[in-house]
Amino acid sequence: MAKAHPNKDRAASARIDDRLAELGDWRAETLRRMRKLIQQADPKIVEEWKWAKATSPGVPVWSHDGIVCTGESYKSVVKVTFAKGASLQDPAGLFNSSLDGNVRRAIDIAEGEKVDATSFKALIRAAVALNTAGATAKPTPTAKRKAAPRKATMK
Repeated sequence: MAKAHPNKDRAASARIDDRLAELGDWRAETLRRMRKLIQQADPKIVEEWKWAKATSPGVPVWSHDGIVCTGESYKSVVKVTFAKGASLQDPAGLFNSSLDGNVRRAIDIAEGEKVDATSFKALIRAAVALNTAGATAKPTPTAKRKAAPRKATMK
């Protein structure tokens, strides 16, 4: 995959910064924390801004040889969606949304919830490894499992 132009990276990062400033609440802090964990997990990750249109401002996207994940903000949750999440092992049970599909998986983070940093970074690294191996998404045996209730932690 061709590397993104450096100016495009800066422009996307600036748009993500702008979006965080626009949100200005717990969603901004949550998305900011997840962004930092993504960057720590893979220093070579590329930030992009995709799918902007008249009815939507667009979505932050983190890529490394393909989309790793997106970060969206809604009224009640911040959603981190892994493009090939169904193919990833999730021993910590972080995935709690989009569990019925064959490709994506997501983590919905409500106000006050904290996602375990070590487990999240492991998912990022696994997603990058899947992309760099050139693998196509294939659901793991637990792909159709139901979301387990997750206790909010204050890590």
